[in-house]
Formats: sequence, C-alpha cells, structure tokens
Amino acid sequence: MATQERPVPVSDSDTRESGLVRSLTPRQTTMIGLGSALGTGLFLGSGSAISAAGPAVIIAYAIGAVLVAIIAVLLGEMSAAHPVQGAFGAIAHTYLGPWAGFVTRWMYWFSAVVVIGTEVVASALYIRWWWPGVPMSAAILAVAAMVLTVNVVHVKSFGTTEFWLSTIKVTALCAFILCAALLVFFGLPDTQATGLAHLTDGGGFMPHGAKSVWIAMSVVMFAYAGFEVVAIASAEATDPQRSIRTAMRQLSWRLSVFYVLAITLVVALIPWRRLAESDGSVEASPFVRVFSDVGVPAAATLTNLVVLVAAISAANAHLYGASRLLHSLGDDGLAPAPLARLTTRGVPAAALAASTLGIAAAALLAFYDVGGIFGILMSIALFAVLLVWLLILATYVAFRRHRDAHPTEFSGFSIPGGSKLALVAGAGVLAVAATAIEVPDMRQAAGIGLAFTAVLLICYAVTVSRRRSRQN
Repeated sequence: MATQERPVPVSDSDTRESGLVRSLTPRQTTMIGLGSALGTGLFLGSGSAISAAGPAVIIAYAIGAVLVAIIAVLLGEMSAAHPVQGAFGAIAHTYLGPWAGFVTRWMYWFSAVVVIGTEVVASALYIRWWWPGVPMSAAILAVAAMVLTVNVVHVKSFGTTEFWLSTIKVTALCAFILCAALLVFFGLPDTQATGLAHLTDGGGFMPHGAKSVWIAMSVVMFAYAGFEVVAIASAEATDPQRSIRTAMRQLSWRLSVFYVLAITLVVALIPWRRLAESDGSVEASPFVRVFSDVGVPAAATLTNLVVLVAAISAANAHLYGASRLLHSLGDDGLAPAPLARLTTRGVPAAALAASTLGIAAAALLAFYDVGGIFGILMSIALFAVLLVWLLILATYVAFRRHRDAHPTEFSGFSIPGGSKLALVAGAGVLAVAATAIEVPDMRQAAGIGLAFTAVLLICYAVTVSRRRSRQN
C-alpha cells in the first residue's frame, strides 16, 4: 500500500477544486440528494420486496432508513471537514490509501452510469405510454439531450433544475401520503376506511417468518441509494459546512419518513398479495389506485407524469455525481487526463460525455433486448453501492481517529459516538450483502462484483506502475 498523505482540513480555496464553481445553495443541495434517492422504485411500488416479506416489509424499510441515516450523517461530518472534488473518494484516498480512493470512485462511477442508463430508458418508456408511436430511440435521445444540456450549461442551472424536479416529486409524494392516510383511517362518504386490517390479513403481519425481513433487505437498501450525491456536491456548494450539515440531516429524516410512511400506507390500503403480483406498470401503481379512489381525474396520467419526472430527476442527479467523480480521477492522474478539463463555466464537459456511456449501453441493450447482460450490469451496480458504503464507513473510522487526536485542525460539527455508529452501520451493510446466501440476484451481484473489484485493483496496480516508470 502506498504511503498515506497527512490528513488536513480543507478550505474554499483548496487547490484540489481545480476551477469548480461554488454556486449550489443549501436548499438545492438537499433537493439534489432527494432527487437521487427518490426514484421510480417507490412511485411504482416495491413488488419484489413486498413479495418476499409481506406486510413485514415495513420493518425492512425502517431498518434501511436507520442504516442510511447513520451513513448520511457520518458522511456529512467528513464532507463538511473536507468539501473537496472527489468527495468520499478523495477522502478515502487520504485516510485509507490511494487504492481506496481509486476503487471507491470507479465503483461509484460505474454504478451511477448504469443507473443513468436505466433511468433514461425508463423515461423513454413513460413517454411512449402517452405516445406509443414515438420510436424508442427518439425518446431516449430526447431525454438524454435534456439531461445532458442541464448539466453542461452551468452547475447553477443543474442545481435549479434539480431543485424543481425534486420539488415536484416530494409534493406528489406528500399528496399521496395524505390521500392514502385519508382512505386508511377515515374513508370517503361512499367508501369505508380500510383501517389496518390488511397488515395482518393474508397470513399475518410476517407471513414468511422473520427471515423474510432479512431477505427483503437486498431489495430495500438499493432503493435508498443515491443520497451520496450530496457529498459530491459539497465541492460546489456556496457554504459547504452549512450545506452539508443541513442537507444530510434533513435527507436522513425525510427519506425515513417518506419511505416508511408511504410503504406502510400502501400495505395498509391494498392487500399485500395483490401488490406482490404487480407488474411494475403505471396502471398497477398504488398511486393510481389511491388517486382514483379519492376522485382525482386521469389518475394514471398524473402518476405517469410523476414517475417520468422522478426518472429524469434521478438520471440528472446521477449524471452530475458520476461526472464529478470521473473528473476528480482525471485530476489525480487515475483516469485519462482530458477528463480533468473544465469549460470556462467550470463544468467537466469531457467527464460528462464519458458518463453518458451508460445511456448508449442501456439503449442498445433495450433495443436488442439483451436481458442477461443488463442483469449483469445491474448486479455490479448493486454490489458497487454496498462496497462504496463500506468504504465510506471504514474511511470515517480512520477520519474520526485522526480528528479525535488532532481536534484543533478541524472545525464544524461532530457526531457523538460516530465511530461506534460506523461499526453498527458496517455490520448492517455486511448483513445485507450476506443475503447472497439466499437471494440468487445478490449471489450473482457478489460473484460478479468481487471479480469487478479485482479488475479495478489490477488496473490500479498497472496505473501506479506506469506512473513510477515515467517518473524514473
């Protein structure tokens, strides 16, 4: 392992920012995180998780919310102390070693690229729900052009766009929660309240036993992924410490409330076996059912609009995060040098272009219906998220050890008992990864993901070897 650099706190003038422009406000930073984490999985239902655990899926979402909240606030503490380009990847480089920074950033970049591609293809499908005659390729190009334009103009335009897209999603989700609560607890003049009977019907609250909650975690945790973009945005935040502290704390409780409350109301409103049989289509969405029951006209159309916005928002935020990490790799000499270049507006255009590879790949896979390869890519993305979380937690333990030893070097907030919380969250993430014992998709993710990690480590060794050869 290479010798570690001495960890030092950074300031707004840190040279590692290399021209990135600080223009994201605290409100925009928070909404960027929500934009990444609140995706189509929640809005169209989580049929596979509900199928695995029944009503007890609520427990799985609650556990997931706690784990994500811990990771978010700990990541927030590190990012406030080090608001640099490369975010958690650059911090891992400093505290765990260059290899960790390399693997963390490339792993996150790859998973983000896969998500970008899938969200753009999903957006195209939602557009074709209204206009079936539009060619799939044309719909994909239209969405891709929209997302790329928002990101390439200026970081401020990205922040503004993502703020409003996320606002639409949050507003729709709040309306859904209020309408669902009305139907569950009060009913309508011509509709009796469902109450909480569906939580125990169909085999009881835990029809498949306690083990089913653990198995469902393999699906549930992936639904929370995306909040890490907030840390990446710290390098372009107007007030990094305030932005990150506010964003991570608000993000942790908002995600917890939105996911747990929404899933609880869905399972209380609709029999879980019917939800488990859902095909994931717009018409099968719980949103359609709820809005139709309260008399909202064109409920399916409204739901399709919401999931379209959700998909575009997620693609937009992930493209931002992927491009910034790729740019930092180029700046550190761990990726081709052109990726480190910025436009006069401070936008990493080359890294943006490279990060759109996922759109092209997903479009080709969708066009040729290559389901097997698509499944492999998603498996790597799933494994990458879990590995990145573990590396973030390991980095935090090393960071906190140094911070406690040199308290005068750091300013900003500090989480009481942070190191112990990191160990608890790490055990939780490992427990989710251990579902590979029972879940075929997770088993595939672990196998392919470990092989992919080995390839990254080999690439890192080759890169370091070449750099040393040039220096000699």
